[in-house]
Amino acid sequence: MRSPAPGERPERSSSTRRSLRRHKAARPVLLLLSLVLVGAVYAALAPATNSAAEGATDAQLIAKGKDLFAVNCASCHGLNGEGLAQQGAPALTNVGSAAVDFQVRTGRMPAADTGVQAPPKENTFTDDEIAAMAAYVASLGTGPATPEEDQYSPSGLTAEDVARGGELFRTNCSACHNFKGAGGALPNGVVAPSLQDADAKTIWEAMRTGPGQMPVFASGAIPDEDVQKVVAYVEQVNQTPSSGLTLGGLGPVSEGFWAWVAGIGSLVLFAVWIATRGARA
Repeated sequence: MRSPAPGERPERSSSTRRSLRRHKAARPVLLLLSLVLVGAVYAALAPATNSAAEGATDAQLIAKGKDLFAVNCASCHGLNGEGLAQQGAPALTNVGSAAVDFQVRTGRMPAADTGVQAPPKENTFTDDEIAAMAAYVASLGTGPATPEEDQYSPSGLTAEDVARGGELFRTNCSACHNFKGAGGALPNGVVAPSLQDADAKTIWEAMRTGPGQMPVFASGAIPDEDVQKVVAYVEQVNQTPSSGLTLGGLGPVSEGFWAWVAGIGSLVLFAVWIATRGARA
């Protein structure tokens, strides 16, 4: 066996390696390595375990929502959300959780009478109960999901974005809600509600779900970033103080009414006065 050169590590013989394996520190080192390996495997499998727990939680939420739905909604919409023609209530199998959140959170549902437009009223359910019913209805089919705050919040938008939102609102919404969002009358006794007290989430859900006679604005037509701009415009209009006589903010309708009553009426009275003085002369 040659002698190692200066600076060169000596080769270990097989007997030396066997003696190292028999060393008293070998077992603790192997145990430590085994623990590290088990920890790595557990970390890799932990997300699957969490997903299973979340699935169980979702199942519990849906079960709770089904019970609430059976008590508060099934008399009109059916136990499985299939809708009851005799009640005039639509099916809920493909409306999504956003529609439930909008209708229940704003107090429109449960409705006392399905034959008329459901007006907004005070909500009697908690946020957890609304979330449970929304989860159950969402499990019945497809449809828009309840949005997260970053989907509808207009915070951080520029003045240019708000101006773009105004263009979109005047093009798609002002025909019913007027340019100021004050609402207005529609055919067959239906009313487009005022948006002056509507929050950002309510506007988003209304655009995505199309309650009543309102059309559905899908994400393919108006993406979320444009919906945020519309929300920003409505909030800016609501926060801007009005000067002078607003006349209800109804634009040419109320302005034309007062023009005829006050303007034309004054001219008629003046003409009668002139004719009376001429007849006396």
